[in-house]
Amino acid sequence: MGVRNVSEMELTPVAAGIDTEVQVLIGPDTGPNFALRRFVMQPGGGMPLHTNDVEHEQYVLRGRARVRIGDNTHRVKKGDVVFIPAGTPHSYEALGDEPFEFLCSVPNAPDTIRPCG
Repeated sequence: MGVRNVSEMELTPVAAGIDTEVQVLIGPDTGPNFALRRFVMQPGGGMPLHTNDVEHEQYVLRGRARVRIGDNTHRVKKGDVVFIPAGTPHSYEALGDEPFEFLCSVPNAPDTIRPCG
């Protein structure tokens, strides 16, 4: 795979999320070192507090959200960049009346998602 259009890839519900879908743009079958995913959270949707074994690098494409990273809560919007270290508790809550959408890059390494609380 060299180039594909996002319209060719399926958006699937995130089981642990609320009104949240993910689209794997580049997965381990294509990119040997990193995966690139697109998340879409509908207004009021999000992800509860959890940890991952891998770090996350994110870029906000549209919308607004409240993102908790460790003990800090941030309001993020289009154009913001978010870094979540491996093992750090984090959560998302989409704000406003438009979907919150972001790209998320993670290493292609074993990852376990653990709920917090």
